[in-house]
Amino acid sequence: MPIAIRFATPQDASAIFELIKGLAEYEREPDAVEVTVDRLREQMESPNPPFECLLAEDESRAIGFALFFRNYSTWRGIPGLYLEDLYVLEDYRGRGIGQALLARLQEIVGERGWGRMEWAVLNWNTPAQGFYREMGARPMTEWTTWRLDRPASKRKS
Repeated sequence: MPIAIRFATPQDASAIFELIKGLAEYEREPDAVEVTVDRLREQMESPNPPFECLLAEDESRAIGFALFFRNYSTWRGIPGLYLEDLYVLEDYRGRGIGQALLARLQEIVGERGWGRMEWAVLNWNTPAQGFYREMGARPMTEWTTWRLDRPASKRKS
C-alpha cells in the first residue's frame, strides 16, 4: 500500500508525541521531551494553533512527520515556513518518505504564496545534511542560531 501524507488533526496527538520521542532519541536527547499528548492536543484544538503537522502513514500507522509553523522575512516582506522537525521511523528510511514530506511542504509554501522554507540541522547529523543537499537545499553558513531559553524577567543581572 502506498504511503499517505496528510495534515494531522488533534486526534493524532498521541502519534505525533511518539514520533517526537523517536526524534529525541535519534538526536541523543531522549530525556529532553517535556511536551505531553494532552498539551499537543490542546494546542492543535486552539483557534490559533502554534504549529501545523504533516503525517506520513503506512496504512493507518504514523511512520513520519513534519512539524512546521509560519515565520516572516522582513527583507522580502512575506511569510515563510519554518520546519521545526522532520522525522521518519528508522525502518522506513530510504523509501522516499522524507522526500515526499519535503515535497508536500514545498507545495504548501507555493499554495500559500510564502517565500521560502528554512530549518536547522545538528552539526553531527551528516546523514540529514546529505539528504537535504540531495533535495537542493543549502546550509546558511554565514548564520549561527542563537537561543535564549528563559524569559528576560527570570534572568539574573
